[in-house]
Amino acid sequence: MNGPGADDPRIPATQHAIQIVAAGRTVHNRAKAVPVPGPYQILVKMEAVGICFSDTKLLHAFTSHPRKSEVLSGLAPDVLAEIPSYVPGTLPTVPGHEPVGHIVAVGNQVRRHRVGERCLIQTDYRHLPTAAANAAFGYNFEGGLQEYVLLDERMIIEPGTDERFLIPVGEESGASAVALVEPWACVEASYVYAERQEPLREGRLLVVADTGRRLEGIGALMEKAESSAVTSLLPDTLQRGALASLASNGFVMTTVESVADLPHAGFDDIVYFGADADTIEALQDCLAFKGLINIVTGGVAIARPVAVDVGRVHYDLTRWVGTAGSSALDGYATIPADGEVRPGDRIGVIGAAGPMGLMHVVRAASGGWPDLSIAGIDIDDSRLAHLERAAGPIARSRGVELKVVNSRTTEVAPGFSYIALMVPAPALVGQAVALAGSGCRINVFAGFATGTRAQIDLDRYIGQRCYFLGTSGSGIPDMKAVLRKVESGELDTNISLDAVCGFEGVADALAAVEARTASGKIMVYPSLPDLGLVRLSELGEHFPTVAAALDDGRWTKTAERELLRVAGGPAAAK
Repeated sequence: MNGPGADDPRIPATQHAIQIVAAGRTVHNRAKAVPVPGPYQILVKMEAVGICFSDTKLLHAFTSHPRKSEVLSGLAPDVLAEIPSYVPGTLPTVPGHEPVGHIVAVGNQVRRHRVGERCLIQTDYRHLPTAAANAAFGYNFEGGLQEYVLLDERMIIEPGTDERFLIPVGEESGASAVALVEPWACVEASYVYAERQEPLREGRLLVVADTGRRLEGIGALMEKAESSAVTSLLPDTLQRGALASLASNGFVMTTVESVADLPHAGFDDIVYFGADADTIEALQDCLAFKGLINIVTGGVAIARPVAVDVGRVHYDLTRWVGTAGSSALDGYATIPADGEVRPGDRIGVIGAAGPMGLMHVVRAASGGWPDLSIAGIDIDDSRLAHLERAAGPIARSRGVELKVVNSRTTEVAPGFSYIALMVPAPALVGQAVALAGSGCRINVFAGFATGTRAQIDLDRYIGQRCYFLGTSGSGIPDMKAVLRKVESGELDTNISLDAVCGFEGVADALAAVEARTASGKIMVYPSLPDLGLVRLSELGEHFPTVAAALDDGRWTKTAERELLRVAGGPAAAK
């Protein structure tokens, strides 16, 4: 082992930790063993960890959460067995996936990390699939809500890029500002994620049609996709003959007689020439991960709301397009290159007064796009007032119109060109479509559980050329992009902080996040295990010298150091 090891007095034998031990049950373990790094392993001392709404999902789901299950590939079973922080299934886990810390010990085979480095931790292990998702720090690998966490170098180097999941960070920024990079990076990712604008090359294509519909544009799509395998569900001989004529171009055709014969999650692109709601609802279950469904109505009304799996839009990156015309090419033509804000956008952020909504508002207001207007929509006046105090000055300094709107007392006028949805309420997705103007991008940022279906007016969605966006988590480039803004002074992520605590405050913090009573993020300081939840607005009552170090009510590095000093003693402030 290099650097301090198990015999180093600076690393204790036991530690404080928050553990989820069963669905709905957390414990504050005051004597959890501190793991000793093996040859390929790294021990990180946690500085600060943010609380996320996703932590509450894990708490309630526990073993049924898709990221709590076993890793299926990417690491050999014998390697997984060597990692004590790998805790799939019923094993207790430590949540917390918004962390920053310092490396305090490394094994003698560790090559890319060194003792003393301060690191922001990328926590989404997309190269390690589980049965229904992928592995993640804070789920089936223990997370940051403990004083020390163990990672294995063999799993934290990104395949294909050779990038480190432990991203080096300078000492200039406060711990909270760095830990908050992760949620801000999730926001960033939702805008810059590159959308697929054509059929997947060499993907699996399904063509379905109602009786009498011509398959306009399908030949051109097949050429773009270079698909070698095309499945069809076509009711009449003319359609089958038209598609069969393309087989001479080297395509292998398979026909089925009913939707029941189609494989679940079996297709990258589904083109449906028709307008039957029952068929649409059934076909969406055939979409693969990142699959796209293109509905070509030919001017026929679907005539009733369609139950769309909005959870898959967020977690599986499934996409919905369509056209009221007759050519399948027109549906693909509505797909944007990404989910970025555009000059002149009229933006509506639904759930804007919560922690993530504030980030979306601030990103748009400070991004430099001309002629923007933003409506921050929520149902809590006190939280809306906080949003105005935090984001209003930024918007006004950039010439952006920001209005905060309580949708319970004020009617929200339709016509938005961009809508970002923070609240995982299915009815609000349908409401977003009702509020959409022409060409509206609807960012389904709220993490609905997969299988959650919202009633969507697809006639309006298609007619207005709307487009559902959805991403989950962030990548290393997103985190680095936000980190650069923080370290350059362009962005102060602390604008989104509402409260601080130690481990004794985590239960209250989780409850506040779930009940949406927090106006911003909550930061946990592992070196202050006995500190309860304290909102920044209440600091004067408990820690007046910390309150004095705030910047017009905003958390600062100076306030952070003072809290560590007065609440944890001199050792905690180092």
